[in-house]
Amino acid sequence: MTYPLLYEINTRCWLRELSETHATAVTLANVPACEFAAWRHLGFTHIWLMGVWENGPLAREFSRRNAAMRAAWAATLPDLREEDIAGSPYAIAGYNVADALGGETALREFRERLAAHGLKLILDFIPNHCGLDHPWLNEWPELFVQSRSRAAGTFQRQTSRGPRRIAHGKDPYFPPWADTAQLDYRNTATRAAMIAELQSVARLCDGVRCDMAMLALNEVFARNWAAFPCEHATPMTEFWAEAIPAARQAAPGFLFVAEVYWDMEERLQSLGFDFTYDKRVLDHLMEGRPRELTRRLRDVTPEFLRASVHFLENHDEPRVASRLSPAEHRAAALLTLGLPGMRLLHEGQLTGASQPASVHLARRPREAPQREAGALYESLLAALAATAVGRGRGELLQTLPAWDGNPTAENIVVVQWQSAAPEFDLVVVNLAPHPGQCIARLEIAGVRQHAWRFTDLIGEETFIRRGDELDQRGLHLDLPAHAARLFRCQPAG
Repeated sequence: MTYPLLYEINTRCWLRELSETHATAVTLANVPACEFAAWRHLGFTHIWLMGVWENGPLAREFSRRNAAMRAAWAATLPDLREEDIAGSPYAIAGYNVADALGGETALREFRERLAAHGLKLILDFIPNHCGLDHPWLNEWPELFVQSRSRAAGTFQRQTSRGPRRIAHGKDPYFPPWADTAQLDYRNTATRAAMIAELQSVARLCDGVRCDMAMLALNEVFARNWAAFPCEHATPMTEFWAEAIPAARQAAPGFLFVAEVYWDMEERLQSLGFDFTYDKRVLDHLMEGRPRELTRRLRDVTPEFLRASVHFLENHDEPRVASRLSPAEHRAAALLTLGLPGMRLLHEGQLTGASQPASVHLARRPREAPQREAGALYESLLAALAATAVGRGRGELLQTLPAWDGNPTAENIVVVQWQSAAPEFDLVVVNLAPHPGQCIARLEIAGVRQHAWRFTDLIGEETFIRRGDELDQRGLHLDLPAHAARLFRCQPAG
């Protein structure tokens, strides 16, 4: 199996910077060839263009008059200008490619060029809500959650059906998103309309990253909107159980990636998602909880792990370079790239960017590339390309105490990868800020038949172990703090 290596790009900011660099207007139709070559060189399989859909004047106006957000943006972009504030790409007016990016024709040309380089395209699908500029608010207000009277988190809109009070979209644990309108998944007409939208998106790309995908689950929706009236009988089936097969009927092999939290990942996997966020891995890494992380990896099933998305940052998270030391960053990067599942890297992560970049803006702070971060990812990705990591059978190995009373094995993760016998590869990470030791039990058929040479492809360590020793006792590892090892394991002769 080949696991995707996904690269997330902030499309509006990226094209703006390319235009400045090349002193010409760059849209999706004329992206310089060097960009495609670089992605191919680094080993990416999928490119996620975040934020290609049009929003509208109401979305932009909301962002421009939000004093709290403007103050936060000005802290990292002191020369912030009105035209820099483009509005949220998640408050869309429809699934139409923004004219400023080149429109649909430009997107199709971009996708063709990706395909010529062996790359696939991922776009956003936003199931929970629309932006305030969406034409459905006027034409079909019944598709939205409504209130019969003034209520917190709602807004008044004059529609073709008369005045309506419509709810803003929301996550139950946070204030409403006041630049959005909440779609009503208790209405079969809403579901049909969104499935049609999804099918139209599927004609433009190879997969979708579904924003806050768990909010469309029946139980979540019912709980979130229990205080609002519903004139429809809620369908018994889940929206995703209808939508995913419908999209794949139009586009066989179409990839579904879910942004999901609250331990609902496995539920969405069961409904057909290929990959779901596993943010607990990120949280344990960033909060310095190695034992909780290794316990998490041990407790989930291999099937769950293989269907998870592992990452250190994305457009919703702080920059990893601002959170971890270089040694911690190196270990965490190898871990997220070395686990079975989808691997997600974020634009700016590979150059050590440390400043946040709001999705509401079409311009972000320009940061000089950090040499250490660039060297880290260049070496990691080049080394991984020479192994079975992400392309073979990946298994999380059992790590045992190196001796009685030594608990440090609980901080160590070892992942074994093999695509063609007898060679195999090991991703080895010590997540603790102190040395650790363990015994790793290898799962290699015929390990006794050879002596084995272990060569660290991202370091200088090389050693040989007898096959009978590995079979009987396992592989003894003695690792410094925040160690990151990528061993190519081959018969020694």
